[in-house]
Amino acid sequence: MQPSPTPTTDRPRSPAAQFAAPDRLSDYWRFYWAVTEAQIARWLPETPSRLLDLSGPDYRGAPRAVAAGHDVVALLPSADLAVRRPLTLVNSRASVPRPARRGRLRHVVGDSAFPRVFASESFDGVLADNRVLSRQLATEESMSEIARVLRPGGRTLVCVDSVVLGMALLAEQDCWPELSHAPSADVLLVPWPDGSITRCFTAEQLADALSDAGLELEWIKPRTVLSASTVEMMLARDPRSMARLVEMELRATESDDYVGVHLLASARKPL
Repeated sequence: MQPSPTPTTDRPRSPAAQFAAPDRLSDYWRFYWAVTEAQIARWLPETPSRLLDLSGPDYRGAPRAVAAGHDVVALLPSADLAVRRPLTLVNSRASVPRPARRGRLRHVVGDSAFPRVFASESFDGVLADNRVLSRQLATEESMSEIARVLRPGGRTLVCVDSVVLGMALLAEQDCWPELSHAPSADVLLVPWPDGSITRCFTAEQLADALSDAGLELEWIKPRTVLSASTVEMMLARDPRSMARLVEMELRATESDDYVGVHLLASARKPL
């Protein structure tokens, strides 16, 4: 008797299936966004500040910054794109602080790659998370615009796709000639299953892009180190372990190993 085929939902997911079309209600993506919120909370300025958010309308950083007392200008890519209601996770979602003073959130339609509608040195911080600079292929120009709108001493938080993810996607698409040159490429552009193109970075390339824009690097780390399979296995064993997993991740990303599918960096504009 032949064994029954493995159900599709039980098969290991490929990098493309896991990261190109994220299911935010899956265990891994609940974990990913919990880590993201914890990293944002650590990065936000200690005193009320004026921030520019280039990360897109579905990004959780802007509401958290507002809840922490900051005034946020969030850029929307087009007038037709409605502001989405933030996703509320039922299990183990990081709580949003409730200080006495809450900031303000304003939406402005513009180009996240070139926020030229804003005056120079008009923001204390810029959030360029949610892979926004990987989707803007002229990353160097976008970095220069971020540096322009930052006040002296202002900081930016950026998240990009890593070469680790790019090579996995190339391998899955049988792009072996391109894959052989990927580690040494000055610029790595990778097609995604949905037809879009992403720009992937090594830690050194990301550091150089920030430096060339006139910003001083504070740190670079992977957004997550724990694999999707590890996270899902541990949460299946104990659904209450989310907080421990997030804390484990935050400690792990203090290492110098730039692994993981996304790289996170913080940089400051010199005084």
